[in-house]
Amino acid sequence: MSGVTADDRTGNQRERKPFMRRVRVRRPGRDAPAGRRVLAGVGALTAALVLAVLPVPPGGDTPASAAEQQSSAVTKTGKKGPYDDFSQLKVTVGQTKNLRGQAIKVSWTGGTPGTSETARDFMQLMQCWGDDPDAGPSREQCEFGATDSFTPGSTRTLIPQTDADPAEGDYTDAGDEPVGGNKYVPFRPVSGAATTGAFDYTYFTGGDTNTLPWVQNDSQGSGEATFEVRTSVESPHLGCGARRNAEGAIQPCWLVAVPRGDYNPDGRLAQSVSSPAAASALSRSVWDQRLTFRLDFLPVDGNCDADKPERRTIGSELVTDAMTSWQSALCADGSHRFTFTQAGEETARSAVTAPTDTSPGLAFTVDPVEVDADSAPVVHAPVAISGLAIGFMWNYTDASTQVSHHASRLRLNQRLLAKLLTESYVENVQMGTFGLPQPESVAGNPIRIASDPEFLRLNPEINAGREAPNGIVVGLDNSDTARMLWRYLIQDKDARSFLEGNPDPWGMHLNTSYKGIGLTEEPFDYYPKSDITSTPTQCPGIEYGSQNLVPYANDMHSTALKIRRGYSGLAFTCNATTSPPGLTGTRPPLNSAHEIGIADAASSERYLLDVAALPNADGTFVKPTTATMLKAVTQMPDSSVPGVRTTDPAKVHGSAYPLTSVVYAAASTDQPADARADYAKVIRYAAGDGQTPGTAPGQLPAGYAPLPKELRTQALAAATALEEGVVTEDGTPADGGSSNAGDNGATSGGGSGTSGTGSFSSGSTGDSTGASGSAGTSEAPAASGAAASGSTAAAASGGTTTPTAASGSTPSELLGAVRWVLLGVLVLGGAASLSGPVLLRLSTRRGRTEAVGAR
Repeated sequence: MSGVTADDRTGNQRERKPFMRRVRVRRPGRDAPAGRRVLAGVGALTAALVLAVLPVPPGGDTPASAAEQQSSAVTKTGKKGPYDDFSQLKVTVGQTKNLRGQAIKVSWTGGTPGTSETARDFMQLMQCWGDDPDAGPSREQCEFGATDSFTPGSTRTLIPQTDADPAEGDYTDAGDEPVGGNKYVPFRPVSGAATTGAFDYTYFTGGDTNTLPWVQNDSQGSGEATFEVRTSVESPHLGCGARRNAEGAIQPCWLVAVPRGDYNPDGRLAQSVSSPAAASALSRSVWDQRLTFRLDFLPVDGNCDADKPERRTIGSELVTDAMTSWQSALCADGSHRFTFTQAGEETARSAVTAPTDTSPGLAFTVDPVEVDADSAPVVHAPVAISGLAIGFMWNYTDASTQVSHHASRLRLNQRLLAKLLTESYVENVQMGTFGLPQPESVAGNPIRIASDPEFLRLNPEINAGREAPNGIVVGLDNSDTARMLWRYLIQDKDARSFLEGNPDPWGMHLNTSYKGIGLTEEPFDYYPKSDITSTPTQCPGIEYGSQNLVPYANDMHSTALKIRRGYSGLAFTCNATTSPPGLTGTRPPLNSAHEIGIADAASSERYLLDVAALPNADGTFVKPTTATMLKAVTQMPDSSVPGVRTTDPAKVHGSAYPLTSVVYAAASTDQPADARADYAKVIRYAAGDGQTPGTAPGQLPAGYAPLPKELRTQALAAATALEEGVVTEDGTPADGGSSNAGDNGATSGGGSGTSGTGSFSSGSTGDSTGASGSAGTSEAPAASGAAASGSTAAAASGGTTTPTAASGSTPSELLGAVRWVLLGVLVLGGAASLSGPVLLRLSTRRGRTEAVGAR
């Protein structure tokens, strides 16, 4: 169970305006003014027609998000060195404020073009601590020098043959035999002793460091990298987000970019296959070319007084990032601190239906809480819209051209997901044959997904050969979202047929270990690993199985982090040098890292993962974005509890994303009045200011779609029902009174709750309709998914308030209303413009008729 946070990186869509040609019309004589009025009327009516049919931009994907991103982006320019000239180099860090443990984009232009010589023309990135806001960090304060694979200039060692610089320090590595008496730069942590050698990995190793020691420039001298920044929780030795100055303010951390050109400090060209090798990034002359970026982290302690009494909440991982953000705002002006425990939804529902004296009083769930007739009613309030995402990182060398590639576009259908989840590829079970036959359970199947004809048909541009994920990373927890994914597979006829044991059109069959376990009966709420095949290693008695090849992750956040780091924990070789011998694995270099897994949309955005497009019921491939998730919400039917929507992938069509979920806060009315009031406050905040996208504490992180007005109104009504402790048959407060919308920011979240209903469950199910109908959004282009992860995630927020929370309506709802008002104005104006000339013509004809009659 864990709590994590996130920032906002909401994507943007630019409305494409229709092409309009200006035409000047000349009318001779006295009819010219009337003709112009006719044209004006026709033009107004035409404009009204165009306005009526134009699509409304999807809610949530607004230009405001782009402005937020730019608010903390920083660009710096390089300088000329003794041998390499970096004066044209410009490096941009996409987000520098309101940082948590997350990923950020680093890009650059104007560098020296990359070539096949890997020891030249690349960028080195590292995270550092340092309390001097003017000087920045020293070399000793930077995490650098640990790598599981050889990359140029990536150690802390200063070798005289390449680092011949009289300004180097007096560090002697006398105790490290591999480098003899060479100099080195020690690492000095925030607290604790400095390292005592270039290969002292007390604080970080090649398997867990966030350093990017080698990102080569492209042929234009540009480049881009996704860098994982860490707080003191992930990297205590850096202390980011935890160190404070004398005034109590959080001390800065730093990102350091070290550009590399062609030369070493001694003026000789760096070589990859012969001497001299590239010097260390920490060599004084190389270090002097660094560009330093200040990073401001949010406090890891949340600024909540630990002495305040506790109100406990529990539930779905889908709400973890949102709730972690909301906690500090809820604590700031309240008498209690609200703690959150991430747990499976079934566990959360049990806390409501069978509470103990210490059970949390508010549960976050996807499926509803159902109670019997003798139990107190349970209120359900929608608080978040998110979903599952198939995140991936896929870097490879093209098998035909030998050119390095990063796959950012991926399409997976239900049958391909079924194959991955049932370990039906050979390398899901066995890596490398060592002369052994293929395991019987997968014999004759494709070695890996990249060699599956079905995969290649959907993704013809990916020619990865052997460089492909060897399995899919999944979490351990039982969850409603796992059940949703299995339902998505079972409802598809091709995937269902495969899960029933029928081969696909190319002859691939289900892993036989998964036959007979009920894959197509009731959807599982977990991801089984049923193949227990063991494969021997070169060490006697040491074997590995599928769980060594793709270990379970703790949760979906952990899955996303493994994907971002490009290493799931694969271990299938034996290390005979340890005592006793054991399995070991090696984290691959960035340019050949490839992982795929099932994460939540918020974690995928947080770590800037690429996300696969999935087909909905129409066969349209869609990615999770604000627009596509809101579209899915409008198509959700009610669950067994009226007003609580449920995901039914078979009914998701158009531009809607099929793995979207609405998270509900559920609470029993059988609680003390003060507890009900406090939990109602959580709901009101979640439905109000908590729906403002942004990275600041209290805002809605990326990966969530802001609740449409109807759901916010429903949540506010549920909050009032909970606080009053009495719910009517239609789910509203017993006295029909105000929802206290003005409390705790709820006014900005959707106005009064008296116009909507709250959803509740009891032995006598009510007829709540507060969740039905349209969510006020329109279709977005589905094939591209507007902008998922890699694109939506790039729009990092600086905490600017968007119109969503301020008005109580999403931007699309506001524009929709304005459009119809403007439509009416144009119609009336057009009619008026036409009526004048028409009446004038009629009056002229009448006058002429009367004159003829008089003669």
